[in-house]
Amino acid sequence: GTESKYRRHGEDLKTRSTELGSAVTGSSLTTVLPSSVKKSIVLSSESRKELAKQAKVTKEERRAQIDGRHRYLISRLADGIDLSEQQVEEIIISDEKFQLIEQFFAPSGLKKLLFFYQDILQQKSNASLRPDGSTNNLPQKKLFITMGSTEDFTGTCAFFLRTSDEVITASNVSQEVNFGMFDCSNGNILQGLEFFLSQIVIPALKSQQNWGAVKEGLKNSQIQEFLYAVDKFVSTLSSSRQNIEDKIQLTKVDIDIYVRNLQNPSDYITAG
Repeated sequence: GTESKYRRHGEDLKTRSTELGSAVTGSSLTTVLPSSVKKSIVLSSESRKELAKQAKVTKEERRAQIDGRHRYLISRLADGIDLSEQQVEEIIISDEKFQLIEQFFAPSGLKKLLFFYQDILQQKSNASLRPDGSTNNLPQKKLFITMGSTEDFTGTCAFFLRTSDEVITASNVSQEVNFGMFDCSNGNILQGLEFFLSQIVIPALKSQQNWGAVKEGLKNSQIQEFLYAVDKFVSTLSSSRQNIEDKIQLTKVDIDIYVRNLQNPSDYITAG
């Protein structure tokens, strides 16, 4: 009865374990992976190749769009950042925000076009994980188009500003677009802004001869008030920067020498 019942269960269990062992240790082990997994691996490899192919096509399409307007931007950037024009061109046509350039050229388009040139952490393709789980990232200088609000600014900003809402063409780009650079490579944005305004903007304004409809130029009272306001702003900016840099630092005091001999309330009153 009971003994034969357990014997049958034991034989069934032994038979199943033998079949399972054969399935695992048999020659068909290499084909255990589901076909869907194999297919996804193949598709992943093919997808990467397709993406690379599409990126190359996109770059060549953008390269074909390069005209005198783009050449003007490229030459200014190359001069200011000390890169070759070929390097800047490759960077621009590879940038995911390339369309911002076209929006800048359009009638009533973007008022500004910004480029950051600064250290970006680049992970080595063959980098291995450290014991703490981090990777070995190396800073590398990179030039890229930006809206100015999505990335931290830690290096150099090269900017182009429109002077009107007219469409930017190859013939008017040098008149309608102003170029400038703002350096924050030391990590101090206020100091970089102060230098830019005091050493570049204000001298340029004070040497300006043509003030458009204002025929009197620098003798005009409104122009003088404007320049005074700019000077005052730079002075306030300088004071603010110095106040931040010279912030109060309390000296560390060894309090033990004052309290080690306190024995009773009268000692505390005397010490106070």
